[in-house]
Amino acid sequence: MERALASLVERVAPELVVASGDLTHRGRRAQHERAHALLRSLGPPVLAVPGNHDIPYTLPARFTSPWREFERLWGTTEPTHASARLHVVGLNSVRPFRQQGGALSRTQLARVAERLRDAAAGAYRVVVLHHHLLGAPWRAARKRPVSRRDRVLRALVAAGADLVLSGHIHQAAAGERHELEAAERDPRGAVLSIAPGLGRPRPHRLGEARGLQVYEIDEGSLTVLTHVWRGDGWSLVARRTFPRGERTLT
Repeated sequence: MERALASLVERVAPELVVASGDLTHRGRRAQHERAHALLRSLGPPVLAVPGNHDIPYTLPARFTSPWREFERLWGTTEPTHASARLHVVGLNSVRPFRQQGGALSRTQLARVAERLRDAAAGAYRVVVLHHHLLGAPWRAARKRPVSRRDRVLRALVAAGADLVLSGHIHQAAAGERHELEAAERDPRGAVLSIAPGLGRPRPHRLGEARGLQVYEIDEGSLTVLTHVWRGDGWSLVARRTFPRGERTLT
């Protein structure tokens, strides 16, 4: 799979590779190092945020130094990528005292607004966190979205986010915020998207997928391309297009 992944990345030639958490299984050093080596080997810059599997499962390290291995390799749990075309802000939604659930503090939400304001004029603004704001309706209830999802969504939209990326549920999904909430007085669009992840689905877990998302941005729209792993190569199985900003699709 790794060789086919490298070929896909070479063909797509993205500006940025985004890893929305769960780079490891148990947060162990060797697992972190393997994930880091794989992502860096792809060529483009990588923006990574931690998932709930990326912190230690042992005590006391889970609480005393949860980010040590992640930060040793990636530098920070809340990175930023900035260019004339793209401005991406990472947020750490993981909470060591929660097994599955995640949250964003008011301080984090206030800070993301400041960070997005630094975007170049016309740049597409993206926020990345591990815990989802949108989910497939058949996913197990224990895979809960980020805490206080409505408040988080409204704060990110108000901050200027055009796209919110996440992971966590091992399935692909994408939707426009007006499909999810009555926001008649706020016409500005924002897309919520979930990457299914590269990891092998666990046995007897039919509600998990293996794949990735590719995002194509142009002046008027965002297209989300879902690729799934077929065992011997990547297959494009879905294409979804959303209007950018306050536009509508024509």
